[in-house]
Amino acid sequence: MLDKIIIGDCIEEMSKLPAGSVDVIFADPPYNLQLSGELRRPNDSVVDAVDDDWDKFSSFSEYDTFTRAWLAEARRLLTPDGTLWTIGAYHNIFRVGSALQDLGFWVLNDIVWNKTNPMPNFKGRRFTNAHETLIWCSRDESSRHYFNYDGMKSLNDGLQMRSDWTLPICTGRERIKGPDGKKAHPTQKPESLLHRVLLASTKPGDVVLDPFFGSGTTGAVAKRLKRHWIGIERDPEYAKVALRRIKSVQPANDDEVTEAPSKRAEPRIPFGWVIERGLLSVGDVLTDPSGRHAARVHADGSLVSKDCRGSIHQVGAAVQGAAACNGWTFWHYRPDEGEGTQPIDTLRQRLRAQLN
Repeated sequence: MLDKIIIGDCIEEMSKLPAGSVDVIFADPPYNLQLSGELRRPNDSVVDAVDDDWDKFSSFSEYDTFTRAWLAEARRLLTPDGTLWTIGAYHNIFRVGSALQDLGFWVLNDIVWNKTNPMPNFKGRRFTNAHETLIWCSRDESSRHYFNYDGMKSLNDGLQMRSDWTLPICTGRERIKGPDGKKAHPTQKPESLLHRVLLASTKPGDVVLDPFFGSGTTGAVAKRLKRHWIGIERDPEYAKVALRRIKSVQPANDDEVTEAPSKRAEPRIPFGWVIERGLLSVGDVLTDPSGRHAARVHADGSLVSKDCRGSIHQVGAAVQGAAACNGWTFWHYRPDEGEGTQPIDTLRQRLRAQLN
């Protein structure tokens, strides 16, 4: 069933899939907007709002029953270390979040999607709804979920990725339209949002399920990033739109989606190895970048400053009066050639390169 659209009711079709067969689920369920009557702009034109039958529920109780049913199937389908993303607005996300926790999911993050170009508030009686909320959770508290920390940091210009994402809504050429020029799907999500979701929580070859497939954004991005996808969509017309869209997507090359090696996964290099291999000598003096603090290298791999003796991390923390320190980046040495100093981490990387 990989890389295919299943047409039918999401709960019924999810029940047919084998347990533990999905790595990640992205779900954009009905928001239960509870719209009543037409919404008009100041010029009296009608706003193209979400008033489809699939978003209508007779009561909160009915919506809660529906939510718990699809979430229960989602949890059954996830691998032990799998994760689920779901998105919503103030109309529904708090009810979905409560159901998630009641069913045993473990919330990892809530993400605020700040829209750069939200729809204005035409009546002027409330704040403009300028964001939606994503909840990211693992199947269980004990799940060892995957998180592409370094990839997210790289995507964010070397800074840790925060839980507030500023991205535009789907407009322009990305917005799929029908022959009549109207939106092919009223709630099409931008590919930039799914790119970040899938890059953060999946690896190439992983299986991603979207039980509310709509116009196929999840499938399009998954195919481009070389992930497998499964879409469930009850509306055959939406499914046709999604299928045409995904067929036109060109997958990236293998080397273009390969995750950069994580520093945490790299082999551990004790500081003593740097001395044993002759990259530093016994008696060499290391300093911090400013030259304010200094320590001498001893034969057993310890450092000795005027106040203490210990590992590169312990002495680095002690001279700063800090609780902890990364000695590899704090301590610097002076190369034989060239001016200035370099962090001793460059020596560690040289040893790692030899090991690899």
